Amino acid sequence: MAKKNDAPNMVERFAEFKELKNIDKTTMISVLEESFRNVLAKMFGTDENLDVIMNPDKGDVQIFQNLEVVADGAVRNPNLEISISDARADGDPDCEIGEEHTREIIFANFGRRAILTLRQTLQSKILELQKEAIYSKFKELEGQLVSGEVYQTWSRETLLLDDDKNELLLPKSESIPGDFFRKGETVRAVVSNVDNKNNNPKITVSRTSPDFLRRLFELEVPEIAEGLINIKAVARIPGERAKIAVESYDDRVDPVGACVGVKGSRIHGIVRELRNENIDVINWTPNAALFIERALSPARVSNIRLDEEVKRAEVFLRPEEVSLAIGKGGLNIKLASKLTGYVIDVYRDTEQVFEEDIYLDEFKDEIETWVIDALKDMGCVTAKSVLATPRAVLIDKADLEEETVDHVLEVLRAEFDDDNNTSASDEPEAQDSCVVDGDPAEDIAAAADEAMDASDSCAVDTDPAEDIAAAADEAMESEAK
Repeated sequence: MAKKNDAPNMVERFAEFKELKNIDKTTMISVLEESFRNVLAKMFGTDENLDVIMNPDKGDVQIFQNLEVVADGAVRNPNLEISISDARADGDPDCEIGEEHTREIIFANFGRRAILTLRQTLQSKILELQKEAIYSKFKELEGQLVSGEVYQTWSRETLLLDDDKNELLLPKSESIPGDFFRKGETVRAVVSNVDNKNNNPKITVSRTSPDFLRRLFELEVPEIAEGLINIKAVARIPGERAKIAVESYDDRVDPVGACVGVKGSRIHGIVRELRNENIDVINWTPNAALFIERALSPARVSNIRLDEEVKRAEVFLRPEEVSLAIGKGGLNIKLASKLTGYVIDVYRDTEQVFEEDIYLDEFKDEIETWVIDALKDMGCVTAKSVLATPRAVLIDKADLEEETVDHVLEVLRAEFDDDNNTSASDEPEAQDSCVVDGDPAEDIAAAADEAMDASDSCAVDTDPAEDIAAAADEAMESEAK
């Protein structure tokens, strides 16, 4: 004799929906109740007088219909009313006209068609819930890193499937130039946009977004994940170059060194993921002028003028630094502008303006480093710019003691005074100042004439040139005496 199959346990099915479809028990019970009501409403014309009771612990369903008791022969709508004789025959012998009679409905008695209708309704509701759950899940993941397996590649986009078989679309415009994927390859990206048009969620991912670079650094640098280092700004030209500004909340942690790693161990993995995109990591600072100076590295800025209202910066550089500031194809200045939020105008200054100026870093042997940093924070990066700033302004804005400012000014002035003295000492020495009366040149000329006259009259074996030289020497000796 064949063993009778046990009825499926609804409690177990609830657990499966929670695990596989991401639909919790409470939501599933309400969906079941709504599905039963929809089918019953089609069968009875209304569900207002129906009670659907779900028992999640036992996994069963009970349906009760509430009917008004009327006199025999007065029933107009059998779905809402019941005659008193039928009500008493249905196990309620004490009922009276006008009262409410409740009877249980066995859904299985309605046949196969009703069960199939319930099944279709339930499947439709579950599919809607599943789509809403997917939309809600990925809406919360916008800007976060996800990974998927390449399922199919077209000319304009690539279809990825995550671990739950959700479809992720990677458009060509959101791919890094040089990206080439094979089927089955695992690809990382960030969720850039989630759309739920017509209850059909569409998840778009990106590899060109600045958030992608942020998440990769969070993944590779533990200090960022732990909150010791904060990424303040990111600017990217995908596949070419990127700049990232970081700040440390712990003075003992070097943010740039932590992001780069020993011999570049941490940043190399990120560069490979970004198809050899060059990454500049710089220290963030609230000082706009200094931040722009760092953003324009490796160029060395001579002077900066800011217009904070319109977010515009005029940057002055030596002629040989201009090409470094602009970069190949203008990449460096574009990224610096994106990173700082300022429109940067680069100006070339003549050689003569800066040929005598000196960067403050050259004075580290005589001026303490923290003092130089304080001066640079207020926008003074060269000796001339410090000397051109009033003493009171240096004390106030750089927050330095008067003695410190005086020492700095003394060191800088001494440097330029030494340069002036050196240039003066290089000039030709003046003639001897011991001559009081007469001009030595005139005496030499007179002696030369006498020597020439003498040679014309009596010289036989002598050279006139030697006589002239001898006469000149005698004239000089006589003048000295």
